[in-house]
Amino acid sequence: MTDEQWEAIKEFFPAGNKSKYHKRSLVEAVLYIVKTGCQWRMLPHDYPPHDTVWSFYR
Repeated sequence: MTDEQWEAIKEFFPAGNKSKYHKRSLVEAVLYIVKTGCQWRMLPHDYPPHDTVWSFYR
């Protein structure tokens, strides 16, 4: 995701929670899942843990 793309959507993800993962990395992980069709548990380790990403997506 480019910086311009993130700037366009970041207002939809308020930073008020206590998550140790940045919202941008969670959005990028969800986009990876959607684009590749991989299983949640097969999410590369460059992204946050799959259960965290799944909870964010849900």
